[in-house]
Amino acid sequence: METRQPPSTVLVVEDEPILRELSAYELEDAGYLVLEAGSAAEALDIMRSGPMVGILFTDVNMPGSMDGLQLARIVNDLWPDVKLIVTSGAGRVRPCDVPDEGRFLAKPYSLSKLRQTVDDLVGGHA
Repeated sequence: METRQPPSTVLVVEDEPILRELSAYELEDAGYLVLEAGSAAEALDIMRSGPMVGILFTDVNMPGSMDGLQLARIVNDLWPDVKLIVTSGAGRVRPCDVPDEGRFLAKPYSLSKLRQTVDDLVGGHA
């Protein structure tokens, strides 16, 4: 009998509600569990509250005192097993700016590219 792995949980951090909802819907449609946050501070609250997040997908430019790169660095330090995807349309972010072996996804990105990037990080599929 085949044992099925539980789906990976993705935390989508984006201050633009429509982009956040579209990304979340695409990933849920692919079989992932999705949590959403509108700021880096909200994302850290979610991370600290206990759900087992496997992937953090964050925009760089966000409201508040912390941007997405700072968030990614904190998450990498506190939860090193969480895989990272950082996105930005500003052009000032280089793939090497993303901590550890994280990925950079330039805006605008297609939802299928987001799905493929998440699939690649979890080793196949939810």
